[in-house]
Amino acid sequence: MYILIKDLAAHVGEEVTIKGWLYNKRSSGPIAFLELRDGFGFVQGVAVQKALAPEVWQACEEVTQESSIEVTGEITKHPKKENVFELQIKDFKILQKAIDYPIAHKEHGPDFLMENRHLWLRSKRQWAILRVRDAVIMAINEYLHQQNFIKADSPVFTPNACEGTTTLFAVPYFDLGDAYLSQSGQLYIEAAIGSVGRCYDFGPVFRAEKSKTKRHLTEFWMMDAEAAFVEHEENLKIQEGMVRHIVQYCLAHCQEELAIL
Repeated sequence: MYILIKDLAAHVGEEVTIKGWLYNKRSSGPIAFLELRDGFGFVQGVAVQKALAPEVWQACEEVTQESSIEVTGEITKHPKKENVFELQIKDFKILQKAIDYPIAHKEHGPDFLMENRHLWLRSKRQWAILRVRDAVIMAINEYLHQQNFIKADSPVFTPNACEGTTTLFAVPYFDLGDAYLSQSGQLYIEAAIGSVGRCYDFGPVFRAEKSKTKRHLTEFWMMDAEAAFVEHEENLKIQEGMVRHIVQYCLAHCQEELAIL
């Protein structure tokens, strides 16, 4: 039975199959410890040489970091750690062997990691960041809909400035002159509240602001919200409620990810 790593707790004592990638490997003589990941979580697989067919043990020895694999075994509880599970390996197949994977489990400089960003995303920390970010976005959408806001998307190309004319990215727009990458969806959702009462947008915005540091973002994602007939105190209440909801949502859904971070 093929399952996801996040569902291991429901299959203790059962024989299951996991498809994913090898994250890390270490061995102690006739025992190999293979850390597997499938995009939904991580689990340690335990391979004992005497319990496996020769070709299966050979595959466990030859597998390289980030190779695509299919592993079958029994789910057991970790003997010492609560709510941690292991996979007692019975069969191990290499679907695609990774050759010369460049990012080892050691410290690397930021320039090297950014050069290999597409592979760096596979690390535990980047995995956790992506999933927490997704949870934050889910929480924002959930909360604002609970408060009777609707999502009204604004365009990325705009004909004018929202924040300031000196920080615009100009883009040639066919033979019609220049268009500009949006600084904010504010003007569009301010117009929309006359129709729907409460609305927000959430998407990429761009600021051509010069900076003396390399850490300044000229592109980022931002949520803008507007509401008709909302006074200062109610506005504060909505904002405070959203922050509280985001924190509670992430604590409820991202325990593993937050522990990594």
